[in-house]
Amino acid sequence: MNNIIIRNATFVNRGKITEGDIYIEDGRIERIGRQIDIQAAIELDAADQWVIPGIIDDQVHFREPGLTHKADIYTESRAAVAGGVTSFMEMPNTKPPAVTQELLEKKYQIAAGTSLANYSFFMGASNENLEEVLKTDNERVCGVKVFMGSSTGNMLVDDYRVLDSLFAQCTTLIATHCEDEATVRNNEALFSQKYQGKIPISAHPEIRSVEACLKSSTLAMELAKKHNTRLHILHISTAEETLLFDNTMPLRDKRITAEACVHHLYFDAHDYEKLGAGIKCNPAIKEVRHRDAILNALLDDRIDIIATDHAPHTLQEKSSDYLLSPSGLPLVQHPLHIMLELHHQGKISLEKIVEKMCHAPAECFRIKDRGYIEEGMWADIVIFDLKEKTKVSKENIQYKCGWSPFEGHTFQSKITATLVSGHLAFLDGLFFEEKMGERLLFEAER
Repeated sequence: MNNIIIRNATFVNRGKITEGDIYIEDGRIERIGRQIDIQAAIELDAADQWVIPGIIDDQVHFREPGLTHKADIYTESRAAVAGGVTSFMEMPNTKPPAVTQELLEKKYQIAAGTSLANYSFFMGASNENLEEVLKTDNERVCGVKVFMGSSTGNMLVDDYRVLDSLFAQCTTLIATHCEDEATVRNNEALFSQKYQGKIPISAHPEIRSVEACLKSSTLAMELAKKHNTRLHILHISTAEETLLFDNTMPLRDKRITAEACVHHLYFDAHDYEKLGAGIKCNPAIKEVRHRDAILNALLDDRIDIIATDHAPHTLQEKSSDYLLSPSGLPLVQHPLHIMLELHHQGKISLEKIVEKMCHAPAECFRIKDRGYIEEGMWADIVIFDLKEKTKVSKENIQYKCGWSPFEGHTFQSKITATLVSGHLAFLDGLFFEEKMGERLLFEAER
């Protein structure tokens, strides 16, 4: 019988902390009670630990197909599960990019056989594929990704007429990378001239500037309001952008939502001195005031979701000069560790972490039957210990690229176990791969 019981759980759900047992059968939470008198095939004792819903990461780059020297769905989904991430939504800038329905479906086929975590993949927009984008099934695909600023890959959508048509006609959630390309290119040319082509990494937040982010995010919001489009702006990186968003209505009623990434909540511009291109990403990590403003916007619900934007590259690639070094850093193994560090520092409660990493992604994307510890839901569950430490080392980094900006760092918490759709996928450092994750399904957009 496919059943699991978690005993002596102290679990966080919908802003409340509850104690009891959680009984799981055939992948779903069958019963929650103070003491459940049932024997199960697998029994987990969660005494003195914490139990939360699985993390849902709405922005990752797993690099398959075509860029598998950096990462692939198998390796990065393992890393995700080791970090308590039970579901991910992956971006389309692979090689080839997922800009047709056929190419998109091929990624789902790969994940069905190799992903230890639950999965969904964004359809990619370009300047030429509106017809393909409009075929997207919003009950089986998480959304449409629009790069309004170029990043890794060549998927920039910079034709205003195309953007206007996309926002006017797309019934699926549109997720945007917002940086104004003309502003970025102009800044890059100025700094290249200033430093004779040898731009220091410390200039990155000035090239990928506040102005570039704010101009693009403002345009996206104007288009969304014009057409009543369902818009989700990814990886907010500036204090100025946080002022654009609303916290006066429930998340389910918002037409425009926002995401913060763990690296913009944890690092600031001072960290370039130590970590260099290891934390080069788009949009850039900026000054302390931006980091603090993003956290404040998260706490007061102007920003809705915490994600990673996991984007691995090889160390050799990252070691190139500024203009050649690709942007992005591997993060999907440690987002919960990072947020628990902020919890240990008194900056965020466990209840808020669960809201922003588990409940809100499920609500924002209208994911069916996930994101909560409740009877009838899929059993996506994480168990962690706030008192046991985790030192990040070459030996326990699961990414295919083999490195992390946190290598050598000791986190104050430890992920003990991860259940994915009722399957015990990770326990005390060991993986169990008898069952892969499930394809995420969605309620139709209103």
